Amino acid sequence: MALQCTYTSHTLQFKFDARTSRGAIREHKVYYLKLWQNEDPGIVGLGECAPLAGLSIDYRPDLEEKIAEVCQRLNEGKHESITLQQLSDTFKLQEWPALLFALETALLDLQNGGQKLLYHNDFSSGKAGIPINGLVWMGDKAFMQEQITTKLEQGYTCLKLKIGSLDFTTELELLQRIRETASANELTIRVDANGAFTPEEAYKKLERLSKYTIHSIEQPIKQGHWKQMAELCAYTPIPIALDEELIGVTAYETQLQLLETIKPQYIILKPTLVGGLQASADWIKLAEERNIGWWMTSALESNIGLNAIAQFTANYNTAMPQGLGTGQLYHNNITSPLQINQGELWYKSEQEWGSM
Repeated sequence: MALQCTYTSHTLQFKFDARTSRGAIREHKVYYLKLWQNEDPGIVGLGECAPLAGLSIDYRPDLEEKIAEVCQRLNEGKHESITLQQLSDTFKLQEWPALLFALETALLDLQNGGQKLLYHNDFSSGKAGIPINGLVWMGDKAFMQEQITTKLEQGYTCLKLKIGSLDFTTELELLQRIRETASANELTIRVDANGAFTPEEAYKKLERLSKYTIHSIEQPIKQGHWKQMAELCAYTPIPIALDEELIGVTAYETQLQLLETIKPQYIILKPTLVGGLQASADWIKLAEERNIGWWMTSALESNIGLNAIAQFTANYNTAMPQGLGTGQLYHNNITSPLQINQGELWYKSEQEWGSM
């Protein structure tokens, strides 16, 4: 039985302008890869390749050409089976992390019967939910306040605010209003600067943010400034989580050097950006050996990619809220069993997957 592969594209439409310090996103083009054995075309593994503009190293004009090449060579290769490492080496996918994630999850899905159940755990069986943070997007003050109110009404106990686009004083006022509504015992607050602070101003801004009992700040300065980031992590009044800093860092020795140089309090793992689930597991092992905390985050994938990340995350015994609340962002997402209830993501197996 030989492996066969094909792909389709889908343009996801945001319900609003999704703003970060890098600008606004209105749509997101993704690719779905399908794998099957030619003698059993009824069992299909599905994976999602969804790199992000301005962030993913494989958001390139020749991405679709690369996907087509991989599918063609798989179809011609007569592989009865292939491992993730063989895929990466054969098709030189080290520089294509989103594509590697798609192929990895399609293989896992195929190996487990093609029902989008990649792992068997309490989450995928519908017995337990995963606590998640409520994501508050950048926008004007009224828009951000509206999101905060809605998330609190929906029962979230952890909010993550994108900061860096408004006047900093206005952002502090929003945090003040949140704390007037809910104390640190009632609500955890995370902030994500997406590298918006300069190294010179970062510490003073962290001091001002710390008055609101912030759990952590993601990527306060741009990636690549290891020395300045290490100094911040050593003296910060708020725990720092590395996010963009991990993108493109695939060699074990460099990963080790990064963690031991910067010594962050947390790392944040987005499989689409770091090269998949096994790559995320490798980062987790390195972090835990150094007493560095971590959590998983989706990278604006549709429900196909989100489902794979959530099931992987549920293999770990962590009560920390994860960044897996992005499934409600789109007008035209794939209908799925994923549902959010009282700040937790659940897999409701009675709900069927929508057609592709």
